[in-house]
Amino acid sequence: MDIDTLEDLLAAGLVRDARFTAMDWRDLDAAGCRFEDCVFEDVRFTAVDFSDAHFKNCQFVRCRLSHAKLRDAVLEECRFIDPADKTAGCTLAFSDLRAARLSRCDLSFATLDRCGLFDVEAEGCTFFGARFHLVDFHHALSRAQTVHRATFRDCTFELADLSRLSLRDAVITRCRLRETDLHATDLTDADLRDSDLFQAIVTDAKLDGADLRGAKVSGLDIRQLAGYSGLKIAGDQQHLLLAAAGIDVCGDGA
Repeated sequence: MDIDTLEDLLAAGLVRDARFTAMDWRDLDAAGCRFEDCVFEDVRFTAVDFSDAHFKNCQFVRCRLSHAKLRDAVLEECRFIDPADKTAGCTLAFSDLRAARLSRCDLSFATLDRCGLFDVEAEGCTFFGARFHLVDFHHALSRAQTVHRATFRDCTFELADLSRLSLRDAVITRCRLRETDLHATDLTDADLRDSDLFQAIVTDAKLDGADLRGAKVSGLDIRQLAGYSGLKIAGDQQHLLLAAAGIDVCGDGA
């Protein structure tokens, strides 16, 4: 398929049941397009405009999205992993995913490198082993005022690398964060209710004002944190946190 044919296909606004292999999509305008049941294999998306695009049940295999625009895009039940090699994820680099909406997508072992994710919303998604490198969840209103916003519900981040990110004010509820790397991650005022933090790496993480009520905190050593002032927990969690900190909790009269 040549570029002229591809541009005509995109101009139709709806692409269904198509397979694209070993192609270079460069500087193409696919804003507002809808893709259903499509397969993209070894495709390089460079500076492609997918703003407001809608992807449903699409498969991305060994793809790279560089400087792509996915602002306000919707992705439903899409997979960004090689079905033949479950450890080979896709790469998204320097791409704009602000206000993107992801539902039941699989981004296992994906690499998100220096992407903009302000106001991103993901529900029921899998980020198993994914790497978030210098990802940006904030928007500057002025030099003095910055807003942070991201929402993740019922997502899996097991073994993912979220280290050194700023996830201030983020909503990360009912998520699986087992063995997730949260080293030096700023989770100030984050909502982590009902999430599973078992054996998460929290060295130098900031949990000031964070809400951990209902979360699984067994083994979470608050002594490793850079801050936990105002941390919110439920009464039945205090014994686990104190025990992990090496404090022997004794009954009255013991």
